[in-house]
Order: sequence, then structure tokens, then C-alpha cells
Amino acid sequence: MPAYLDAASGAPLHPLARAALAASLDDGWADPARLYGAGRRARLLLDAARESVAGAIGARPDEVAFIANGTQALHAAVLGTLAGNRRAGSRLVHSTVEHSAVLHAAGDDGVPVDVDSFGRVDAAAFVAAATSDAVVAAALQAANHEVGTRQPIAEVAAAIGDVPLIVDATQTVGHAPVPAGWSVLAADARMWGGPTLGVFAVRTGVRWRSPFPEDDREAGRVPGVPDVASIVAAAAALRSVVESQAADAERQSTLVDRIRAVVPATVPDVEVVGDPVDRLPHIVTFSCLYVDGEALLTGLDRRGFAVSSGSSCTSSTLEPSHVLVAMGALTSGNVRVSLHRDTTEAEVDEFLAALPEVVAEVRAELGADGL
Repeated sequence: MPAYLDAASGAPLHPLARAALAASLDDGWADPARLYGAGRRARLLLDAARESVAGAIGARPDEVAFIANGTQALHAAVLGTLAGNRRAGSRLVHSTVEHSAVLHAAGDDGVPVDVDSFGRVDAAAFVAAATSDAVVAAALQAANHEVGTRQPIAEVAAAIGDVPLIVDATQTVGHAPVPAGWSVLAADARMWGGPTLGVFAVRTGVRWRSPFPEDDREAGRVPGVPDVASIVAAAAALRSVVESQAADAERQSTLVDRIRAVVPATVPDVEVVGDPVDRLPHIVTFSCLYVDGEALLTGLDRRGFAVSSGSSCTSSTLEPSHVLVAMGALTSGNVRVSLHRDTTEAEVDEFLAALPEVVAEVRAELGADGL
């Protein structure tokens, strides 16, 4: 079996999610807004799932909304917060390493704040930018999606006063505790083994206005009929991973520590990036000099290892990662390894054994093996 080491792009479907999805397709297929029996059953399933997800992220059930996917959750979080505060201004402060969905949603209204070599913002600099004139919101990810570095969410949230803080928790939920202080939060069920589904939550009292066209039905923050089966499946998977989160995080962090130590010891001219300690437990990224990222990814795939290369949010183009550029890190031959609940020590050891050979082969093909 190939070793799947790209869980930060989406974890394998959790067995409980699969079972809940099948059951909900039978019991929750109807429109939960209808008053007949099938509709009431769907509503009960939807309400129970919403309450479960809310508890896992530290929100009230009425603060939680579901949307098609994680990217749309980020779009809704940013665009809705900007729309809700438009009378006060239009500027959104964000770090330079935010997910591309946040950067694109901010557009010309974005005010970037630089990061250090670990990919972390300086809290004081971020707060100063967030409390300046015409700024109506700030966006800061709980932890980076490419290198795993955590951001000082609680410190920033305590210092920016009434400025709403949008937190991208797409890589955090299901892997680590959600940091306190967020005003609007986005998450992605695929990252914890759920189906394709986005989650976003808006704290009571935070100004948020729907960026979507008006809809005749009362559908909450997202227009249309909710996908009850996927929501129930996502909630079932999240309940399970939260229960085992501490143990899984300890095991994965140990494996990531091993990767961080072995890769630079066995592969010449390599840079491991991101904070080695204050990071998510399941993500590690390194870059190899004199290596083409696409060729390295293909070589590893031939050996049975699925990893990501290039920017994790623009990997189809294999363009240089804007995250690594912002960090001042090496961008060539970039590999992100991300572990899921079933990743084994043997798979990691096999990957570490194969990597030096694959890198050497790619460098030889490029005529860079003697450099």
C-alpha cells in the first residue's frame, strides 16, 4: 500500500464518518426546514451535529454555520466580516503567510504584516497594524498550513480590543486545541477525516454580514439546503479525533521530530523550516537545494509516498510557496510531509530511507549531483 503523507491536504475518511454518512443518507435526506416527519428527523440530526461541532471548537451552536468546503469557509469568514464592518472602513490586517484563500478574499484591502524566519508574526507589530486607522478586522491563522508554526492568537486577541479577529483553524481543529480569542473562525472537515465540508463560526455580537445574494428561505448564514449527511459525518469524525487528540498529537510529534532530525543528517543541502517546538504536531516541511519540486514529488510517488510539493494551496501550479518566500526560506525542492491518525512509524522510516536516494537521482538528472 502507498504511504499517504499528505494529510494536510485532507485526511482519509474516518470510519465513523463513513458509517454516519451512510446512516444519515437514509434518515437525514429531507429538507430540515420542513415540518413533516422526514424533515423533523433531518432537523434533529442537524441540530445534534451542530451542537457537537460547536463544543469541539468552543462555540455556541447558534454561532456555527456549514458551507461547501474549507476554502469557502475562509472566504465567508473574511468577506462577511469586512461587509459587516464596511461603514467603519475597509482594511484587513493579515500575516504574509495566511492561506491564499484569505489573501485573495482580502484583495486590495489587505494590509500585510511580515513574519520571522519561523513564519511567525511579531505580536506587537501585528497589534499596531490591527489598531491603526481604517482597519476593521484582522486575520491570523492559528497555525501555518505549510510549516506548522503556531501564531500568538491569544496574545493578539487580548490586545486588539474591539477589532474582530478572524482565525483560520483549518489545520488546527482535530489536531490541537483551538486557541482562545477568535471572533470568526474557519475550519475544514477534511483535515480531521470528515467529508468535504467547511465550517465557520461567528461569535455573538460580532458584526458579520452575508456576502452571498439574499435567499428567500431562512437558511442562517449560508443560503440553500444544508448537506445534513455530510454535516453529521463531519461531527462524528470530529468527536472521535478530539477524544484521541492528545495521544495522537504526542505520537505524531515524535515522528515529526524524527523527520526533522534525520532529513538534514542524510540529505545534503537541505533546509527544514518552521518552528521546531511551537508547532502543529503533524506537519513538517523541508526544501532541497538543486532539486526540482515536481521531479522530487514524482520520484517519491514512484516509490509509494504521497507528499505535497510547492505551495500547499497552489500545488497544482507548483509555483514557489508564498509562505516560504515570506519566511525567507529556500523554495526549491520543497516537500511537506503531514501525518494522519493511521500513519505508522514504519511508513515514516521507509520514507526516510527512500528520500536520500530519490533526491540524489533527481539531482543527477539535473546535472547537480556534484555541486
